[in-house]
Amino acid sequence: MKRVLCMTLALLSFGPAVLQAQEPAAPQAELGSTMQKASYVIGRNFGTNIKSDLPTIDVKALLLGITESLEGKDSQLTQEQIQATMVEFQKMLIAEQQKSMDAAKEKGIAFLAENAKKPNVKTTKSGLQYIVEKEGTGPSPTKENDVVCHYKGELLDGTVFDSSYERGEPARFPVSRVIAGWTEALELMKTGAKWKLFVPSDLAYGEQGNPTIPPNSVLIFDIELLEVLPPAAAAPGGAK
Repeated sequence: MKRVLCMTLALLSFGPAVLQAQEPAAPQAELGSTMQKASYVIGRNFGTNIKSDLPTIDVKALLLGITESLEGKDSQLTQEQIQATMVEFQKMLIAEQQKSMDAAKEKGIAFLAENAKKPNVKTTKSGLQYIVEKEGTGPSPTKENDVVCHYKGELLDGTVFDSSYERGEPARFPVSRVIAGWTEALELMKTGAKWKLFVPSDLAYGEQGNPTIPPNSVLIFDIELLEVLPPAAAAPGGAK
């Protein structure tokens, strides 16, 4: 939400005509000099950020606002119109984001309800679901331990957002400093176990999400618990 509001303020600073669809004069630019190339790169980066945060923006009006601002032309909107427009625009963005969040939450609830019916899926009191793909034989960690794990995290659509397998090495981290669904699962696992987790959004990143995980996302993880260790600060030699 903060990124969206910051983007609207950034758009406002580039020119008041950003929502007014008109055909801008945009001749083909040359990319010969360093300044031309740098300007092009800045424009590309700006466009990438806009596309990510505001996919429905009117490109023609956006370019018109930028062009007029850089050329020092007077605004086509009064200050009162600018303020009123941006207030309504922010309301529209917030409503669209809330609609998307509600849809994601409903999708997650439906997925977990259906998934829970599978005979090999176990569900805890918190709502965490898991499948034991391989039983472990070693000790289980507590919140005071560090663990070494191989893992892969996916969204419901199959998008992989993190994977120690892709990095080619397992990860070490404190049990108490991961999402709630992971902490709960790790304390139930034994060293050597491999589980598939289905983590409800409220045991993951909730309504906030993060740069790679949309709000209200149910997450799917493959986890291998390879080793249980004492906290890094207490490890021999001051291991990091």
